[in-house]
Amino acid sequence: MSKKIELDGETADRITVLNLKDYRSYLKKELAQFEKGEYLHFEDVAGNIKAIEALNLIIKHFGEE
Repeated sequence: MSKKIELDGETADRITVLNLKDYRSYLKKELAQFEKGEYLHFEDVAGNIKAIEALNLIIKHFGEE
């Protein structure tokens, strides 16, 4: 038997924003550790910076900071 969960748009957007903020926080934490001397591949550093910038735009689109 298949079960379905239905969410209103506002709840779905809030869940999305929380996940995006969590991911952004993780990337920032990785960069902070890198700045303290922990190893992070140079491509990952550049990728994290770009991803954080993109996440900032997307989160702002949802009306969040």
